[in-house]
Amino acid sequence: MGKGILFDSTLCIGCQACSIGCKKAHNLAGEANPPDLDGETFTIVKELKGVFCRDFCRHCLKPACVSACPVGALHRLPDGPVVYDGDKCIGCRYCLLACPYNIPRYQWNKASPLVRKCDFCIDLLKQGRQTACAEVCPTGATRFGKREELLPEARERLKNNPTGYYQRIFGESEAGGCSVLLIAGQELADFGLKVPRIITPLPDLTWRHLKEVPAVAVGAGLILTGIWWLSRRKKEVAKAEACQSNNEKGHE
Repeated sequence: MGKGILFDSTLCIGCQACSIGCKKAHNLAGEANPPDLDGETFTIVKELKGVFCRDFCRHCLKPACVSACPVGALHRLPDGPVVYDGDKCIGCRYCLLACPYNIPRYQWNKASPLVRKCDFCIDLLKQGRQTACAEVCPTGATRFGKREELLPEARERLKNNPTGYYQRIFGESEAGGCSVLLIAGQELADFGLKVPRIITPLPDLTWRHLKEVPAVAVGAGLILTGIWWLSRRKKEVAKAEACQSNNEKGHE
């Protein structure tokens, strides 16, 4: 079963323990909860009129960043985490453009920059532990577990408190679904978070067009080859006719 995180905005008190714990677990520099994600900040808590919500990598079930990476620097592990290999990265930053949640960040101030984002605390998971953000959350607003178990729990919370929750589990199906599920008393877009409006995984959408590229390339090549051959043949015919004309004049 895949791992997952359930974040409940109604339980968040804005203590920023998740952001602090994340920085400590990954040895990240800088302030604990800046206004936005950056190369040294993998998760932040946003506030809107006394209500709090987290923003961090959703670890998509079919990640657009993985599909867009031409060298395999990003890949999704079978149990959910979408991880990054800096040794493979060529710095093209296609992943930044592909992500529907605007999550990955680039180290613009580094001589050898990397793409940075939440890695689902993969090192802690290998030790049999949960993510750092879930470990330190004092209210249970961030829960770690199996996605297959967290999803029905989120549904039950919405059902039992229809007026307290916006009736939608963010991450359940958007762009193919995510390992991170979020529930709140309002739209996540109110906090400035990106919320895809499509259900189909983005890699599936792009593949519909990309799979035609080989055929188009071959077709274009054949057309260009034909044009080149006709142009060359036309020149050869013109040259032959000119030679014949000169020979005829020489015989006169």
